[in-house]
Amino acid sequence: MNAQQPLRSARRGHLRVVTATTAIIAISTLTLAGCAGQGSGSADDTTTDGKIVLSFWNGFTGPDGPALQQVVDDFNDSQDEIEVKTNIMPWDTLYQKVLTSVAGNNGPDIIAMSASRIPQFADEGMFMPVDDYYDDEANDAAALTPAAVEASMFDGANYGVPVNYATMMMYYNKDLFTAAGLDPEAPPTTWDEFAAMVPQLSTDDNGDGKPDVYAIALADHETVPIFPSLLWGTGGGIVSEDGTTSMLGDPASIEALEFWVDLVTEQKAAPVGLSGADADKLFQTEKAAIEIVGPWMTTGFDEADINYGLAKPFGGPVDDAVLADVVSMGIPSNASDEVKEAAYKFFAYWNSPDGQITWANGSGFPPTRADVSDQITESPYPAIFGAPDVADSARVLMPGVAAGGPILETVFTPALQRALNGEGTVEEIFTQASEEAQAELDK
Repeated sequence: MNAQQPLRSARRGHLRVVTATTAIIAISTLTLAGCAGQGSGSADDTTTDGKIVLSFWNGFTGPDGPALQQVVDDFNDSQDEIEVKTNIMPWDTLYQKVLTSVAGNNGPDIIAMSASRIPQFADEGMFMPVDDYYDDEANDAAALTPAAVEASMFDGANYGVPVNYATMMMYYNKDLFTAAGLDPEAPPTTWDEFAAMVPQLSTDDNGDGKPDVYAIALADHETVPIFPSLLWGTGGGIVSEDGTTSMLGDPASIEALEFWVDLVTEQKAAPVGLSGADADKLFQTEKAAIEIVGPWMTTGFDEADINYGLAKPFGGPVDDAVLADVVSMGIPSNASDEVKEAAYKFFAYWNSPDGQITWANGSGFPPTRADVSDQITESPYPAIFGAPDVADSARVLMPGVAAGGPILETVFTPALQRALNGEGTVEEIFTQASEEAQAELDK
């Protein structure tokens, strides 16, 4: 597998990191009030040998899960006062377990979630601020990438500590490009270049009107929000920069949506109705020539022996902004002081040089701190996903917007699916969706 770093210059001055993992959207119903569990300061906080036990719930079930577990194991071995126990499960299972744990008071002490979701819960008083973690010089927080830290800010306070951050990159199958008569070393750099390639990449050998191979695996639900980020390409978006006004009905947003809905429905660039997992499988089984996704898929695609390249995603006519992803660790607001202090020690280890070298080498994610980049020698991917020209174009999706999660889940995604299924024109559907989004913002 040969990884190709994109050559196009960036137009944005700094990284403003984004939302993150696929099924986090479903967490909008999560209620952490009462999820004290071992954070309540009860006798359950310690094991028989006197250690404070922290329950760490997360959804890292993919190829990056072993790397996360290794850092946790290393932390546990590094001292004899605290033991972190991971509870790694599919995101949808995690949400249900957290919901049912509320009544039983046996929820997590630490929970990982998309940083873009944190404002929703911080606004409802479900997470405690962690500004004092950043204020303590002993935690070496000044070494962290500012974008990864700022991603969990809400209303002037910080409610999370980064687990990871990464830009989304374009994976492209070189063999499928070659089979289509395209240069395997020249992936599309603009929307128009991609659109011109669609007739060659979406092939229908059976003549049944349904492609056997698609140009792109583009999910419309239960996924990292790639589709919403495409609105930036024309200068559109979901909400305004100050988070107060819906942009879904703006001409620029409608222009982007019409372009991509037409590519999918009329040009057969991608199947309709893909989840994030479906999109990954489509690319992994060589039924799609392109997928835009994060570094967590490098291991799976390598194990599938896909001959792929990596490049910066194609840019729109106005903007080449790149979607990025941050997962942060938060603490329920009713955790005890003892558990909070123990959690802070784990956070500091996770983001220490040793923790980040292990994490980056094992997961393919860029480290959360730049001062160890030259020590990431076991994987080529952190340097690719963290390349300056890619990072400089990266952008947050609805940063600090408490209603961001509900808008994605209950407004944008259903509207997109209606448009893809031909239940009205894009303009009609998203003009109505914009009104619904504004109502969420105004609550």
